[in-house]
Amino acid sequence: MKKMTLTTKIFIGLISGIIVGLILYPMRDVPFVEDYIIGFFLKLGGSVFINAIKMLVVPLVFVSLTVGSSAMGDIKKLGRIGAKTLGFYLFTTAVAIVIALIFANIIDPGAGLSSDSIEKTTKTIKASKPFVDVLIDIIPSNPIASMAEGNMLQIIFFALLTGMGLTVLGDRVSKIREGFNQANDLVLEMLNLIMKVAPFGVFCLITKTFSSLGYSAMMPLLKYMLTVVGALFIHGLLTYQGLLLAVVKMNPMTFLKKFLPAISVAFSTASSGATLPVTLETVQEKFGVSKIISSFTIPLGATINMDGTAIMQGVAVVFIAAVYGVDLTMGDYLAVILTATLASIGTAAVPGVGLIMLSMVLTQVGLPIEGIALIMGVDRILDMTRTAVNIIGDAVCTLIIAKTEGEELDLTLKKEVEVEIV
Repeated sequence: MKKMTLTTKIFIGLISGIIVGLILYPMRDVPFVEDYIIGFFLKLGGSVFINAIKMLVVPLVFVSLTVGSSAMGDIKKLGRIGAKTLGFYLFTTAVAIVIALIFANIIDPGAGLSSDSIEKTTKTIKASKPFVDVLIDIIPSNPIASMAEGNMLQIIFFALLTGMGLTVLGDRVSKIREGFNQANDLVLEMLNLIMKVAPFGVFCLITKTFSSLGYSAMMPLLKYMLTVVGALFIHGLLTYQGLLLAVVKMNPMTFLKKFLPAISVAFSTASSGATLPVTLETVQEKFGVSKIISSFTIPLGATINMDGTAIMQGVAVVFIAAVYGVDLTMGDYLAVILTATLASIGTAAVPGVGLIMLSMVLTQVGLPIEGIALIMGVDRILDMTRTAVNIIGDAVCTLIIAKTEGEELDLTLKKEVEVEIV
């Protein structure tokens, strides 16, 4: 029999997790199910898998970005690719918010609800930093502490500075450059070992999610959820695939089929950061993007490309405004677009971060942050969906940058080369 690919294994874990989770949902309060199956077995399997991938994120970002920026051999080229990448991510984020606001105003998901629907919560939403502080904090005072804390923007800055230094010094630091190349190979091989248990990790994560939510928990906010998912679908299909088709001349269905393993990991982990190693290796192995470009665009995208989260914010603002009976002006909508776009820069690529960003946007337009409590219950499902959209954006940006830089890409579905993580 033909050997089962990683994609197939992950999707078996995904579908199995949904089925088992829905079976466990009616029994979730039974002590044995709650304490041992959900609280121990599923929690252990899912958390270990996520932590194992997260363990590699910081070393992978630092090493791969240093290797990528130093391999360009030309600081002007580095600046050119950086400007293209940043421009793409900010442009698509703004487009995403506009789509979300249009969808939300047409569907009006908050109609019929009032602020009495909001249950009080003791969960604290940490306020976002002012944008000027985000810019200041890009430069680390202690790069070692930045790595220990997982501050991605500071790590990226230090990695780029290290790569530029290696480029300027050239052959004088050839041994150090070779050391970074070997470290990059080592981290990717460690990823290969961890991804052998990906199907099991995905199964545990999905089962735990659906055993907690079931069907009924999502019904009161179904309209809100469908609005967000609809806007995500339009953005992923029209914006991303439209740009991919126009610039790269690639069939969107071919792209989605080849990128499926990374999408499934993103959906199950709800973290662009945790999916970063898989995204990076997928664009290199399946699409033929060079390490020089992908090692720059993918880590940067995992940090600042939050289009899916921006869509959630746009819909949530309209939803919460309707609940509280607040009429938003055109100025408020422009403030949402600007604030959410800028807030995406420097936001950690971890599950649930969208709620932190949303608090900043709500404050900007004068809406009570308490409104977040209304959507908190279903945010995990939406977080999984928008994370998948985020990493699709990372990959599309990478392919577009590679194409404009004259690279030859693999745009066919020939005999699929499975990412060597099986």
